[in-house]
Amino acid sequence: MTTVGEALVHLLESYDVETVFGIPGVHTIELYRGLAGSKIRHITPRHEQGAGFMADGYARATGKPGVAFVITGPGITNTITAMGQARADSIPMLVISGVNQRDSLGKGMGFLHELPNQRAMLQTVAMFSHRIEKPDELPIVLARAFALFASRRPGPVHIEIPLDVMALPLEGAERLSYDAPIPHASTEIVAELTRLCLGAERPVILIGGGAKAAASALQDLAEKLDAPVIATTNARGILHAHPLLIPAGPSLKPCRDLLANSDLVIAIGTEMGPTDYDMYGDGGFPELKRLVRIDIDAGQLDRHPAFMPIEASAKETVEALAAALPERRNSHSGVERARQTREAAWAHIGPRYQGMVRFLDTLRDTLPGSLIVGDSTQTIYAGNLYYDHDHVGGYFNAATGFGALGFGPPAAIGASLGKPETSTICIVGDGGFQFVLGELGTAVDERAPVIFIVWNNQGYQEIERAMIEVDIDPVGVRPSAPDYLKIAEAYGVPSKRLDTIKDLPAALLEAKASGTPYLIEIDEKLFS
Repeated sequence: MTTVGEALVHLLESYDVETVFGIPGVHTIELYRGLAGSKIRHITPRHEQGAGFMADGYARATGKPGVAFVITGPGITNTITAMGQARADSIPMLVISGVNQRDSLGKGMGFLHELPNQRAMLQTVAMFSHRIEKPDELPIVLARAFALFASRRPGPVHIEIPLDVMALPLEGAERLSYDAPIPHASTEIVAELTRLCLGAERPVILIGGGAKAAASALQDLAEKLDAPVIATTNARGILHAHPLLIPAGPSLKPCRDLLANSDLVIAIGTEMGPTDYDMYGDGGFPELKRLVRIDIDAGQLDRHPAFMPIEASAKETVEALAAALPERRNSHSGVERARQTREAAWAHIGPRYQGMVRFLDTLRDTLPGSLIVGDSTQTIYAGNLYYDHDHVGGYFNAATGFGALGFGPPAAIGASLGKPETSTICIVGDGGFQFVLGELGTAVDERAPVIFIVWNNQGYQEIERAMIEVDIDPVGVRPSAPDYLKIAEAYGVPSKRLDTIKDLPAALLEAKASGTPYLIEIDEKLFS
């Protein structure tokens, strides 16, 4: 007899799932019945939030959905934070949880890990949440989840399996097809957009994380339009070092000035949210004269109306538009506009942030092709305003959108496990690291060679600055930090504290050569 739990593992294998992140508990052990004999690798974090963040980092690094197994009640509530980050950044994540037996649900009888209505709670953050009431629902719901990941704006999906369903028989469960067509731009829409492009003298392209799949065609499009390209945080790495690229956030005044003076803006795969477009909350983002939005999600198009909204795949639409356009006829004014905006944006961020961007440049240039995974900390704030990574999808963090502290270390571990051939660098503050210190143990268990860089400013310095700027006496912003080198030693992780920033390249090379997790501590005062 094959149980629902065993069938789940078999079906996940059929979707090419290679790794799951989870902490076994009495409410999920039946899901583990078939795991030991499968090809799926199980990773044990130290906290369910870490399981979710690892699944997120794995998904960003590989492009495949990250999968987590968590128990009902506290397991799923611990995971909600990670699901919120995944939803904000459109990351495919499948969270499979237990739930108490069907005849007890909603009755408040005091069962272990009981919630009043677990699924109702999850529906507020998941793209959808489904309870398996009968065994034969499992293949259908999994097909729906993976179809969503492949055809629409992805995000977290939750499936809960009651305790009395997990062990029920389910013979012959096989992967099913699910009709979820990808939206396409019609020939007429592409023709109309082509006419708009041909009539524009000062076009600009805005790109977000949804443009990553269109990266190669974007270069052709930008060159034919002679259009500067402004990359938001999740689009960094697209058009690396290209003369039309502006790797600076649209919250900066020089980028806003460029957009205000344009006669056509094509926004591709970006939700145009405040954490990218109004980071300082000044409401100064300009009204755009002629905005075209290309997005696979109709809801996103509704939230920020455009002159021409196009619900379609970014990759196919950009490819079709680039193919329809002739070679550019003018004298490269776009390259000059991009250069002027880059220089003005660089000057605008000021010497303090410039030093931090140079720090990121050193990481990139010392270990080219690396994944740089960030937590909410000073250097990442600087990089989100201005930084050009060397490959698509290689720079990501949680300092935009949902903004969950403690994201960086577990996400970096998940990314490293998904891309073991690639160097992974995690940048985390001394405050944020304390949310997830235990995950160092996961890195050790799995020999994930993550280079953890602890940016130590003895507290929450950015929040302290913000308080001072508005005449609030700082309170609660100086939590004590441990000696991170001793923490590393306790886990058997080699470590180093830098005396000068000039030692950074050598420390990075030493860390990479170790082939193990490695911790480097940097005092923020080195940049003072």
